[in-house]
Amino acid sequence: MDVTAPAHRLSAAVSAASRLLPARAGLRLRADAAGLTVAGSDPDLAVRFDCPATAHTDGSVTVPAAPLAETLKMLDGLVRLVVEGSRLALRLDNARFALPLLSTESGPPVPEPPRVSEVDGGAFASALRIVAGTASKDDPLPLFTGVRLQADSRLTLTASDRYRMAVARLPLLSPGSLDVLVPATLLTEAARQAKGTVGLHAGPGRFGLSWPGGLVGTAVLDAGFLSEDSIPSSAVDTKVTVEADALAAAVRRVGVYAEDRRVLTLEVGDAQVRLASARQDTGEAEETLKAEVSGGRTSPSFQARYLLDALQAFAGERVELSIQPGMRACILRAAEAGEVELTYYLMPMLAR
Repeated sequence: MDVTAPAHRLSAAVSAASRLLPARAGLRLRADAAGLTVAGSDPDLAVRFDCPATAHTDGSVTVPAAPLAETLKMLDGLVRLVVEGSRLALRLDNARFALPLLSTESGPPVPEPPRVSEVDGGAFASALRIVAGTASKDDPLPLFTGVRLQADSRLTLTASDRYRMAVARLPLLSPGSLDVLVPATLLTEAARQAKGTVGLHAGPGRFGLSWPGGLVGTAVLDAGFLSEDSIPSSAVDTKVTVEADALAAAVRRVGVYAEDRRVLTLEVGDAQVRLASARQDTGEAEETLKAEVSGGRTSPSFQARYLLDALQAFAGERVELSIQPGMRACILRAAEAGEVELTYYLMPMLAR
């Protein structure tokens, strides 16, 4: 193999693949008339990124991902990759770096399940950032570490860590059928790389995202139990509409005075909400905001950081809080409908 490529474009492709693959993974580099392809896989995951390049001699090699990524980050201009015996040399006008060649038997080829639909990449990434934020980071039950994707006429994203749940619905560019549970961390990183129109792929036990120049495919989790239908939402007796940014700012200030669990109380009155918290060693705080209120007075308590996460999902908008009695979930939605429909369920806490 002998190929020349822009260092910054090759670095972007190699770094994207390295972030998704295990730390000690190898990368397969393939050069042909179409350019340079960077690919890698393990039993559960496969990635592929394209890079513009001029192939002098077609060929394919496998090299360690980490040192290749670190080296390319520090290079500029054009870099020539050429096989020299048992090494892949990276050559510039005034420098040479050489990496060992690995066995080409490093895993199956990148699978490409059938494409079932398409979605706008920007809207998908924006909705996913919010939804994936509610997935558990480390849980013995894998279903709480994933994002469920369901498609028919729209795409629905759902995630939960059992204390909160976020559900986003956004339009599809073409109808399709899909129901999979995908690891949230992987899905978020893949969506961050995606540009333009994103293809949604599904096959037996696998899911994939594709976009011009990239493909990520992964094994899926069991999607059966993660559903907003499992959360009671028919007992709403109070609704509060308020500027999300103003309420979030008040939560930050008042939350400083909360106890170690950082629980604060949201007291709903006539045309206002009052935030209150107290901490034995630093004192107490309260702040009142004007709001539109319908229904009875109530005083649910929430963990401050969870309430803040929920409000940040509606930054720049007015948010409607639908409050249920007792320990039932509070439901947050945008007061004015947008292209992406977001619903955020937040469990109350017992006040001290």
